[in-house]
Amino acid sequence: MKRLFLASTSTVFGKPYLEYCSEALQEFFYGVKNLLFVPYARPGGISHDEYTRIAADRFQKLAISTQGIHTYSDPLEAVKDAEAIFIGGGNTFVLVNQIYRYKLHQAIREAVSNGCRYMGTSAGTNVAGLTINTTNDMPIVYPPGFEALGLVNYNFNPHYLDPDPNSKHKGETRQTRIKEFHAQSTIPVVGLREGSWIEVSGDSSILRGGQSARIFEQAIEPYEIENNSEITFGKQ
Repeated sequence: MKRLFLASTSTVFGKPYLEYCSEALQEFFYGVKNLLFVPYARPGGISHDEYTRIAADRFQKLAISTQGIHTYSDPLEAVKDAEAIFIGGGNTFVLVNQIYRYKLHQAIREAVSNGCRYMGTSAGTNVAGLTINTTNDMPIVYPPGFEALGLVNYNFNPHYLDPDPNSKHKGETRQTRIKEFHAQSTIPVVGLREGSWIEVSGDSSILRGGQSARIFEQAIEPYEIENNSEITFGKQ
């Protein structure tokens, strides 16, 4: 059965890397011994080796060994053999460009459908959706397409921020941008606030982390899904 852990972010204020969801991760990865980490989203400032070490230090506390996909001569084979996959955050355009480069779309889909557990944070969550068209990231590279992995039948806006009624900023809000997306697409979008994640089992998506999520659909006013609720579409 398909199992996904899709988080808005890897780090929340005042806590170390993935500490805020550590108990949930221990449960999600129960029985897993080896993790394939995908550091492709980081465009610079930190090497793939360094990024993998950050992830490895966290998962070592869960008695899970972590190996970076970039260390394999054949990334496709690494995915096919993976017990679990974690795609970290960074720039979504850089990430999906590498997924196209190594032709990983179908391999990851098949691995997940065959029981490989999948975790994403930020950009890694974006690519679990149908497209990357609702990311906040700048298109610093031009990938062959915007198709994501399609592990769920909706899109994400990680790091979702609500409009601040006291702000003097009159530019576009996240909500405005997502409404612009829905002028062109019918794909639902989940606005994931910081500290939130979605646990997917089969066809069920449950919101976790203590906060509500903002749901956007074409021609419907945005609405809230409460914590620990199943995410379904159609006005609540």
